Amino acid sequence: MLEFPRWKYALILVVLVLAALYALPNAYQKNPSVQITPSTSEARIDEALKTRVEGLLTAAGVTPVGTEIDENHLLVRLSNSDAQTLASDTLRPELGENYSVALNLASTVPDWLDNLGARPMSLGLDLQGGVHFVMQVDQAAALQKRVEGYADGIRTVLRDARIGYSSVERRPDNSIGVVLVEGADVNAARTQIIDSLTSAAGQAVGGSGPQVLADGNRITVRLSSGEIGRIATDAVEQNRTVISNRINSIGVSEPVLQRQGEDRLVIQLPGLQDTAEAKRLIGATATLEFRAVTGDENQAAAAVASGNIPADSRIYYNDAGTPLLLSRRILVQGDQLINANPQTDSQTGSPSVGITLNSAGGKRMLDHTLQNVGQRLGIVYVERIPTVRIVDGEEVRSARSVERVISSSTIQGVFGREFQTTGLSRDEANDLAQQLRAGALAAPMDFVEERVVGPSLGAENVERGITAVLYAFVFTLIFFMFYYRMFGIVTCLALILNLLIVVAVMSLFGATMSLPGFAGLALSIGLSVDANVLINERIREELRAGMPPKAAIVTGYEKASDTIFDSNLTGMIAGIALYAFGTGPLQGFAVTLVIGIVASMFTAIVVSRALVTLIYAPRKKLKSLAI
Repeated sequence: MLEFPRWKYALILVVLVLAALYALPNAYQKNPSVQITPSTSEARIDEALKTRVEGLLTAAGVTPVGTEIDENHLLVRLSNSDAQTLASDTLRPELGENYSVALNLASTVPDWLDNLGARPMSLGLDLQGGVHFVMQVDQAAALQKRVEGYADGIRTVLRDARIGYSSVERRPDNSIGVVLVEGADVNAARTQIIDSLTSAAGQAVGGSGPQVLADGNRITVRLSSGEIGRIATDAVEQNRTVISNRINSIGVSEPVLQRQGEDRLVIQLPGLQDTAEAKRLIGATATLEFRAVTGDENQAAAAVASGNIPADSRIYYNDAGTPLLLSRRILVQGDQLINANPQTDSQTGSPSVGITLNSAGGKRMLDHTLQNVGQRLGIVYVERIPTVRIVDGEEVRSARSVERVISSSTIQGVFGREFQTTGLSRDEANDLAQQLRAGALAAPMDFVEERVVGPSLGAENVERGITAVLYAFVFTLIFFMFYYRMFGIVTCLALILNLLIVVAVMSLFGATMSLPGFAGLALSIGLSVDANVLINERIREELRAGMPPKAAIVTGYEKASDTIFDSNLTGMIAGIALYAFGTGPLQGFAVTLVIGIVASMFTAIVVSRALVTLIYAPRKKLKSLAI
């Protein structure tokens, strides 16, 4: 008896509707666009900026397709890549350092599809292109930061050993000068310094430790060349790890992050939607510094007015522009943070960030709060902002640091590794927690190159590749229709649905399609064709054995299903292994292959049988099959 459960028909219908719905966004081409995002807290995205941008573009002869204001950026849609480049070149020097102007590809998917979570399938850098960054690590700043850390450690051990000193300072040549007070034990100080540096730096590179030279009551510390080289190398590797974490937090599929030369990193983000946000998050070096407050607002104002600032203090300003005196000594900084989460203060209900320090940072904070309950602790937010200036028609990139006091509250009690930072807005708390969770950069980084790249194999090669796949698909369909007649038509419909399901699933889950992905798709279609061939040939065998047509259909599907399942299972195991142990293009191939195999099993065993049943079940006196 040729029967097929009605619930399976309902399932096929649901799958067909959902597949068509979630594959539909791929029919909408993206607009080349320019995305403008604030780079500083003073910058605003509003109607005034929109009017100004439209005026600048009109004066440059650029006609936008549309201009949209989002909650945090201004998007200018353009007709082609030439207009996009001209618009970017026009806006960057005019908007200056307060705004980030990034090239982008803006989606044209209707809002009703977007609200359903239906988005276009991500394409790899070899098909769609994407954003290409080259960033340079400031190794000199990393070395300076490490040497200042060593100097701070020397101050601590000398105080703990009760050895008097008048100054411990980093010199321009990255040596450390120590001046002891009269009568201090120089040999004891030298021993303490050597132990401190050995503990801080670990085993010396190549067996060459730092040189600690004594001359009277002066001690000079010079790092070995091996140690200096290790610091520079470690800075690049640590930044590479941090950037990798930040890319993962953006959610980019199959990113490329490679080291180039001694101090550069190459970042490629294929199919990325929000390039300005990526640039802000990747390039940001925002962190916190905890410093003791050494004077109240009146003393700070008097110091600014007279220009007589205490040697152990610096002037900082809060959001209201009020000056504050903070210690030059940093208690805890960003690289000692383990975790940060946006929270709500249980007492005031205001936004805050819950911070967890490592053991070293927690100990320093505990030691400070034990001795300074009732004193004030300043929290400085430091952000390094990339800037671009046009000099003689060429871009000159640099960076400026913005430092502001976000809190200068009184220490109410003793705390160590875990505490809360208040004085932030909700957006500031979320942004700061996200950046701090991603990790602290060992050294500042600057964008030295930024561009949107096209297909690496060229548009012509991509077009030919797609054409070849389409022709192969059409030729396969024509062969099936002539060779298997009615069952060939059923097979063709199943293959079309199989292709639709693969595109829909990859679009729904944000998988990236690349050239290796096309290879995986072609292979999965081949496996689907193979499954249908097994079914059709099995039905032919049953007919040749004298079995009635309807019984031959039932038997053919039942006996072929086990073989199809076994053969596809081996393909899935291979795909899972490629995904687990491969990287980049191999993973793209594996994802497409596994999705295609699952879809091909469903369409070959379930969908084709449903169609055959729908065609032949109503016929009471069926004597032959068109196969």
